[in-house]
Amino acid sequence: MDTDGTHETRPARTGHIPRPAAPPKPSHAPTAGPTLGDWLRVPRSSDGPGVWTYGHVPRAAEEPEVTPTRQLVSGALIALLAGLLLWSLLWNGYLGGFWLWPLYMFTPDSWAGTFPSVVASYLWYGIVVGALVFGFGRLGRWPELLGRLLRSRAVRPLHSAEPAPQAGGEDDPVRWPQLRGAGLSEAADRLEGEAGGGRMNDVDYARIHRAWDSVRVDPSRMRAFADSVRDKGAGACVHPSGDRDLPVRAARHDLLARQVLLGTVEDGVRNPYARRGTSLALDPDVLGTSLLAVGPSGTGKTQRLVRPVVESLALQALAGQAAVVAVGAAGAQLGPDAAYDVVVRIGDPGSVYDLDLYGGATDPDEAATLLAEAFVGDVPGIDVRRAATALAQLLGPFRAAYGRFPAVPELRELLDQVPAAFDALRRELAADGAARHAMLRELDARTRQHGAHGDPGPALADRVALLDRPAFAGFFDTTGQGRPFSLRALEHPIRVRVDLPERGHADASRMLARLLLAQFNAAAAARADRSLFAFLAFDDASHTLTAETVRGVQRLRSAHAGVLLTLRTLDDVPEALRTPLLGAVGCRMAFAGVTTWDGKRFAEAWGTEWVETRDVTHRTVFADQPLTRAIHAFRKLVTGKAVTTDAVTVRQVERERWSASDLAHAVPPGHAVLSLTSVSGERAAPLLVRLAGTA
Repeated sequence: MDTDGTHETRPARTGHIPRPAAPPKPSHAPTAGPTLGDWLRVPRSSDGPGVWTYGHVPRAAEEPEVTPTRQLVSGALIALLAGLLLWSLLWNGYLGGFWLWPLYMFTPDSWAGTFPSVVASYLWYGIVVGALVFGFGRLGRWPELLGRLLRSRAVRPLHSAEPAPQAGGEDDPVRWPQLRGAGLSEAADRLEGEAGGGRMNDVDYARIHRAWDSVRVDPSRMRAFADSVRDKGAGACVHPSGDRDLPVRAARHDLLARQVLLGTVEDGVRNPYARRGTSLALDPDVLGTSLLAVGPSGTGKTQRLVRPVVESLALQALAGQAAVVAVGAAGAQLGPDAAYDVVVRIGDPGSVYDLDLYGGATDPDEAATLLAEAFVGDVPGIDVRRAATALAQLLGPFRAAYGRFPAVPELRELLDQVPAAFDALRRELAADGAARHAMLRELDARTRQHGAHGDPGPALADRVALLDRPAFAGFFDTTGQGRPFSLRALEHPIRVRVDLPERGHADASRMLARLLLAQFNAAAAARADRSLFAFLAFDDASHTLTAETVRGVQRLRSAHAGVLLTLRTLDDVPEALRTPLLGAVGCRMAFAGVTTWDGKRFAEAWGTEWVETRDVTHRTVFADQPLTRAIHAFRKLVTGKAVTTDAVTVRQVERERWSASDLAHAVPPGHAVLSLTSVSGERAAPLLVRLAGTA
């Protein structure tokens, strides 16, 4: 391929053939699917969480009893033969002439042998035949059979529960009726022309619609909104990056409903009838309760779950509706760099951005709490609160002395009680006299506690040493020379990807993942403006969760935020946290291939349901009469089975929705069992879903 993007035509094993002139470069990318106007006019309806609302047709809540076609055909034939037999008996007089009495009673004798008599006779015959057809047709269920045969041959049109808006009508979304109703006809005309001319895409529509919602909340922005639309058209109110779409989409999205298509609910008895065959999607309403996905490597957690969800949130960020942070190992397929505003490659010297180790915190106690959770939150026997106190005894004096928090080498020296570092800090504090007397007391307290029984200082120093490596030189800078990214930026519609050095520094990567989760919990709850949906996605959350972060995940739904956690197995979570973790998240997903041990945890979380069971008991029939015994012997000779009677017992029993064995062995490859809970409390029972592949 040449640098201009054209392919050179050259047969194999031949000399060079001159390249033909390339066609002119198209001005826009090729389009597929419906136009923007058609896409906007498609009705959207939902009858539960996780339903792909685009053109959705609600189904009945319960499956109607359907008679097998073979039984219908046999019944119809028997009824037809019985009707023909009865008509033959009537016509040939075997049953007498009683059926002709109404004809004789209502026709005068003077009509005998005349044309009116013939007409009246055949009219009566037609009435009798019609009555026989109606009666035996009802008995043989002919209308049901005919309707089933016609439905199987005809193409079923798509019917929607809601009528679609008419093009050009008052409620046509392409005409922007909400703007016209507010007196902004000029802006509405401009946007309608942009949509009709193919210069507006779904991101533009969602972004401008979001901007208009903010205008309705604050009418003082109306003039600026109208001016932006008049000057820029579909490019109005654009994202700070200037992007109006992602460079590539790997999944199907509906930005009007803020959904991403995840797959299709299997049309089987394991799923509720109302959801069978319907498309399943995720949106902020269910992601706001957080999602935990468990499955072994190779089951498609990244390509079929994390990538589509992150991509959907990135599109919503371009529309000014969300802020997303994706965390994965370096090389994880979470989308190209051009799809993000900030890409932090920790340990890569070529990384443009750095990571703020303190999460943008200015309070030493808050920063110490976050660091303690990340450094020793997974170490058994160490009190995280005591570790946070030890860190605060160092961070507070250092910030008071130098106006910033210590860098990684400086923090390590302080935790190791290096005399030169301590003396320099003490001299800096003493130079200010009484103003920093409290900080000197903190420093003295840390000196007294160092080396005492139960002191978390050595453990903290060992963990900080994981970051004080040559590979991380230049990272976690606190002097203001770099470009650190802080999770305090979640108040803006930002797209962030953090690449962790999983291959060469696994322990450091896990520690940084714990730090990011703790910082996200704190930053999402501390936002002043929660209109944006904040989301954090972990491509691998192994050894990331602690008791405090699990409690923080449970509180995210009230902060208009959520997390996506993927695990290879629940064994990557401390045993004491497995049950609290499944209870903290509202959405649970088990991929094909989970172990029975993991399946048992999911089965307990999903609970039981009442089902109807039918027990059939076969009992052999013993005949007393010789003729009956002969008939039974003949049936056994023909069928090879003794004559039996069936006793059917119907009971209501309580069973697990999905057992551990079913989750481990009955979920096909490429499938997953998923339960959903919305922020408002709506629930969807565990559904067997066939996951959609990515492009």
